[in-house]
Amino acid sequence: MNYLKNSTNLKKHRLLDQVRFVVRAKHYSIRTEQAYAYWIKKFIIFHNKRHPKEMGAAEINSFLSHLANNDKVAASTQNQALSALLFLYKEILYQDIGDLGDVIRAKKPKRLPIVLTPEEVRLVLNQLSGVSWLIINLLYGSGLRQMECLRLRVQDIDFSYNQVTVHAGKGDKDRITMLPQIVKEPLQRHLEKVKKLHEDDLSRGFGQVYLPTALEKKYPNAAKEWGWQYVFPANELSVDPRSGIKRRHHEGAWVLQRNIKEARLKAGIAKHITCHTFRHSFATHLLQKGYDIRTVQELLGHSDVKTTMIYTHVLQQGGQGVISPADTL
Repeated sequence: MNYLKNSTNLKKHRLLDQVRFVVRAKHYSIRTEQAYAYWIKKFIIFHNKRHPKEMGAAEINSFLSHLANNDKVAASTQNQALSALLFLYKEILYQDIGDLGDVIRAKKPKRLPIVLTPEEVRLVLNQLSGVSWLIINLLYGSGLRQMECLRLRVQDIDFSYNQVTVHAGKGDKDRITMLPQIVKEPLQRHLEKVKKLHEDDLSRGFGQVYLPTALEKKYPNAAKEWGWQYVFPANELSVDPRSGIKRRHHEGAWVLQRNIKEARLKAGIAKHITCHTFRHSFATHLLQKGYDIRTVQELLGHSDVKTTMIYTHVLQQGGQGVISPADTL
């Protein structure tokens, strides 16, 4: 995007403001914007507030190695920090940082996913109600990721074909998965309440919802249409930190995590579970029922079947299918 490089107005702003501007121009998510700004700021502070223009590969190497050695960050966290710094030097400073050398990489642990049994899923769901019950049923019954579920729009739910369309999922991919029958009627009743809430917002001069920039320009009135509204809207209106527009965002992830923790404790389940545990359980239980791994791969939206194959560990008996000698006495 040459207009960014040649923009004299952009250079007049503070470095982090330049980062935010370019991130938004490239239509990255607000989470990416916040993460990049955080790591760039931390990089600058780590090197005693030197300007990144005065630094290069050696300083980046030192910072990343510090994260691995001293802060003991996860491999994914270190990679995120590296992505932020590469973005800074490539898109903002237009500097070639060259070879980073021998960066000490954070170890990527080989952990198996935590999976609930069908009975444990039932116990957790029995402790939930309302919106949380609907969301967890979609995570488990459709194999959705947490944010994929929270970002669902009304038009993404097809009650006639019993399917859910995920737009711009991980890797910016679309996919279709099933709509569980158990949520069909409760979800329809929920959407009736959401529609009344939306109509009330419209009557008060609100009712807009966030749309990706390209869609917002192409369909300027779509933001107020019913089909674009979130399936799980937040209880309160809030100001969009980017546009400054007051509107209704989707339900917050932290609320769901808190409800899951409370449900797990009430159900007496010792396993540490998160929203993603229900997606793991979805995949594992489908394979246990004999469904083809390629089908499960498509429902999950995995690019490589090797990612899906991690769930086959549960299909084996303990110890890779080996029978314990204690059971042969």
